[in-house]
Amino acid sequence: MKNSKEYSARLQKLYRGLKRAHPRVEKVTHDDPIEAVIHGIIGEYTSDAATQKAIKGFRSTFVDWNDLRVSRMEEIVEILQEDNAATRAAASALITALRAIFDEYHTLSLQPLKKMGKRPAKQAVEALDGIGRFAVSYCMLTALQGHAIPLTEAMATYLRQNEIVDPEADAQDIEGFLTRQVAAKNAYEFYSLLRRESESPKIAKKKAKRTRKTAKTTKATKTSKTNKTTKKTKKKVAKAKK
Repeated sequence: MKNSKEYSARLQKLYRGLKRAHPRVEKVTHDDPIEAVIHGIIGEYTSDAATQKAIKGFRSTFVDWNDLRVSRMEEIVEILQEDNAATRAAASALITALRAIFDEYHTLSLQPLKKMGKRPAKQAVEALDGIGRFAVSYCMLTALQGHAIPLTEAMATYLRQNEIVDPEADAQDIEGFLTRQVAAKNAYEFYSLLRRESESPKIAKKKAKRTRKTAKTTKATKTSKTNKTTKKTKKKVAKAKK
């Protein structure tokens, strides 16, 4: 990443500020990596609070993960409580992933991964259909003791807009930068704090304000162009009459 020294200093300043602003973070650990995968798939598309509610909903609605595997997309979307592109994408990815796990391991468990080294375990998770970058990183961080910092689009956007990273950096570059800057022992704490900050109501308000401002500017630009076009047309008509 360009200007990595400068961005590193800003990142460390952000981390210190977030630790002062929020209470101590309690690390989440999943005994079976499949739980981390399920959590990670939903967490990529919804907020952390919505993800926690969804996991509780799954546990109370379905007998086990196999029951969830054979469920319909509409059932999962209903538990996610909103029917939109994000929840449908989450439901589709979840069903695809659970089917891929069952086909590969003939059971709804990923315990065998814990007997592998971290690199082959990560490769095994990445090879399964339906599991994106965020879910892979979340699984490594919370179930397989890997050094990873899962990154949602909201987290990446927050870092870019606040110039903590290069505004042109993509998610893969940002995630790599974060893992180089944040020690493995602090990875979960940093992830949790950054995610909380990126999903806070004040950030949502700022985003809505920017959206309204952009829409207003776009509308004004279109109106201005329309007025100019109308004036040109009137002039042409006037010349033709002469």
